[in-house]
Amino acid sequence: MKLDEIMQIMSYLLIAIGIMAFIVSVITQVIKSWPGLDKLPTSAVVVVVSLILCPSAFAAVMSWQRHPITWYMMFACMIAAFVVALVAMSGWERLREIWERTAYKDKKQL
Repeated sequence: MKLDEIMQIMSYLLIAIGIMAFIVSVITQVIKSWPGLDKLPTSAVVVVVSLILCPSAFAAVMSWQRHPITWYMMFACMIAAFVVALVAMSGWERLREIWERTAYKDKKQL
């Protein structure tokens, strides 16, 4: 796979994460405004909404594209749902902070 193809796929992935995080945030705000549900922790609601919405959207896109869905795709989608929930709760800065902590650092910089 060429570098430009990888960059295009990564761009699409970041766009999808941003759109899904926005949708999860909007749905969470609507759910939290319902009477009786305002006592639920917001982070738990975000995770549940993300775990429901992401696989549903993935299955819809795969069905629309007429591609088969395999178990490892759904597993990856569930992991991506936690990333979407993290972005919806804390924003991109928190995700960038986690990436910088775990990313490879050159020994010269230390």
